[in-house]
Amino acid sequence: MKICITSQGKDLESEIDPRFGRCKYFIFYDTDTMQYEAVENPWRAAQQGAGTQAGQFVAFKGAKVLITGKIGPGAESVIKSAGIKIVEANGKVIDAINKIKKEV
Repeated sequence: MKICITSQGKDLESEIDPRFGRCKYFIFYDTDTMQYEAVENPWRAAQQGAGTQAGQFVAFKGAKVLITGKIGPGAESVIKSAGIKIVEANGKVIDAINKIKKEV
């Protein structure tokens, strides 16, 4: 299963970024292979539509779960329509991943 986490840094020890559409990085973590990829958020400085575009990107990347701080209504609509579960969290990326892995 692929998990997307909004992150303030490029690694699993980074803090979860509380902003979805304007987060610094998206970390995509695969629970089957335990591999991850950090992608800088290209919509961070967008004038408008950052959340919606970020939501489409997360769906395109195949995430089944999104871990983030807060998410706006436009992005939430895109994420939910793609069948992605939204989990609000804070703390370290790795801690949130481990919590989700125990729940699945």
